[in-house]
Amino acid sequence: MKIISAIHYMIFTAALFSGSGWSQPVNAASQKLVLTGASTIAPLAAEIGRRFESQHSGTRIDVQTGGSARGINDARNGTADIGMVSRPLKPQEQDLQAHTIAWDGVGIILHASNPVAALSRQQIADIYTGKIDNWKIVGGRDAPITVVNKAEGRSTLELFLAYFQLKNSDIRPHVIIGDNAQGIKTVAGNSNAVGYVSIGAAEYEAGHGVPIKLLPLDGIAATVANVRNGTFPLSRPLNLVTRASPEGLSREFIDFTRSKQVYDLVEAQYFVPVSIR
Repeated sequence: MKIISAIHYMIFTAALFSGSGWSQPVNAASQKLVLTGASTIAPLAAEIGRRFESQHSGTRIDVQTGGSARGINDARNGTADIGMVSRPLKPQEQDLQAHTIAWDGVGIILHASNPVAALSRQQIADIYTGKIDNWKIVGGRDAPITVVNKAEGRSTLELFLAYFQLKNSDIRPHVIIGDNAQGIKTVAGNSNAVGYVSIGAAEYEAGHGVPIKLLPLDGIAATVANVRNGTFPLSRPLNLVTRASPEGLSREFIDFTRSKQVYDLVEAQYFVPVSIR
């Protein structure tokens, strides 16, 4: 009888908890951080996330792209714990807090076979506004220029427009791309294309056999080394953004992204660690 009563009690208890909607979590220590935003930062954040997960059992770092504008919006409305924004915060975004995890530059890329070795700031502006539409005008072969531009909401676009003092409505693009990978793939597949992407991403891909090359800007070579020493004119912080001072897991992860424990991952992505620059 005692055995039967004990069994009945266990069944009753299980039914009670089930009916009340209570259930024992599969892993009580399980935690998750969601990061969304800049495609420039996403691969680095994912690599750092994997290392963080390996040191924090039961923790998952979910990294999603969508552009810096998404990172801002998602951090603001709480859709994401942390936004990824590959530029400084704007005056109207000062309700958010930025945490710089690395530095990068934005560079002009051509196909590796293109004989043009340099373009002036005015020539680049004229190419993107359609005033120069053939490579022979700037010392290249007789071929029409394919202009590759970034989509709205991408911080790389905003930086490019600000530097060359252009409006997006001034641009006459033939191809509109989203992330750096798309831009590099487009230029690598079209010998007459011109685009602009993360220097870190471009230098990495060129070093691994992708047929692209970076052009100097204002006479300064577009290299990670020149971003590191501060001489390249178009550089930017890579930021993680939060609605308020981060706490708990968010604070721990952001501190980890800025620590020497991940400098090798930052440099493997061809970016500059925060304390080196």
